[in-house]
Amino acid sequence: MASIGDYLRHLVDRGGSDLHLKAGGPAFIRVDGELEEVADLPGVTAEDTARFAEQVMAPADIDRVAGGGEADFAVSVRDVGRFRAAVFRQRGTIGMVLRAVQPETADIAGLGLPPAVRALAEEQRGLVLVTGPTGSGKTTTTAAMLGHINSTRRCHIVTIEDPIEILHADRLAIVDQREVGIDTDTFASALRAVSRQDPDVIFIGEMRDLETVGAALQAAETGHLVLSTLHTIDATETVNRIIDLHPPHQQHQARLALANVLRGVVSQRLLPGQHEGRVPAVETLVTTTRVREFLVDPDKTDQIPDAIAEGSYYGMQTFDQHLLELHRQGRVTLRDALRAASSPHDFRIAVRAAGLTI
Repeated sequence: MASIGDYLRHLVDRGGSDLHLKAGGPAFIRVDGELEEVADLPGVTAEDTARFAEQVMAPADIDRVAGGGEADFAVSVRDVGRFRAAVFRQRGTIGMVLRAVQPETADIAGLGLPPAVRALAEEQRGLVLVTGPTGSGKTTTTAAMLGHINSTRRCHIVTIEDPIEILHADRLAIVDQREVGIDTDTFASALRAVSRQDPDVIFIGEMRDLETVGAALQAAETGHLVLSTLHTIDATETVNRIIDLHPPHQQHQARLALANVLRGVVSQRLLPGQHEGRVPAVETLVTTTRVREFLVDPDKTDQIPDAIAEGSYYGMQTFDQHLLELHRQGRVTLRDALRAASSPHDFRIAVRAAGLTI
């Protein structure tokens, strides 16, 4: 009888990112963005998925799923790895998706991230955001940034996560990791208390609502470095999302606060590599005087992409600029770069202008 550890070990051995377990069929894993059937292990029954779920869930999670809810948590499997698990009911049976979490040892340069990411991690105060759709590598990037801080700065790092995915051992820094639902009730309640815990760096797993955004801005205003993530596709949408969370009569003040504390935005998309696994395409915004002007004035916010495109001196780059460089290096195909480009038409023109073959 196969155990859930067997399927997870297969996922890790294949270098996959996600394991899908659904009653009545084979297991599937996602490798380099594509789903493939697990042919070396037996198909999964309803009894199997229920047994697997009970093996990895806490009693409270078991009760929640039994009552028709869902559970989202992290789990470690000895000699295999650490995974983020989502357990839910579908058609009366248990379904599971487990995502492999990269170890803390991943570093900024090793992930292929631009130098601006390291520079943003070395900021002493302010707000730094890492954004992108689900599965774009936000967790890995923020972990690498926290790992860099942990290795280079004597400070106190407090993380607020739901759930805790990557564990950080103390190096130069003291790292306290708090999990929503276990160590604290909500992101907002943890943020209200964090100022009394003498933090230097605060990591918020995700800014989901106005209360969390307000607390993050306030923490950044009071001299802390705040890192967080959003599910936004680029830097301009990130700014608009934060502003739009505020009621209209507060949006001007929100713009002033954001212009005052925002240090930069790192937005990511993952592409299949031509000769390697998956390759990150990264847009980086660094807050300059010009960018601050665009943040404050709603009529100029849509000019942020121009500031990024013209800001290479400050380490800025658009997605399409980075995609062109990745294609020039032979790391991604033209087809995949076009799929990921913000403006495929303009990207084709840039490819021709660079003397590359369409």
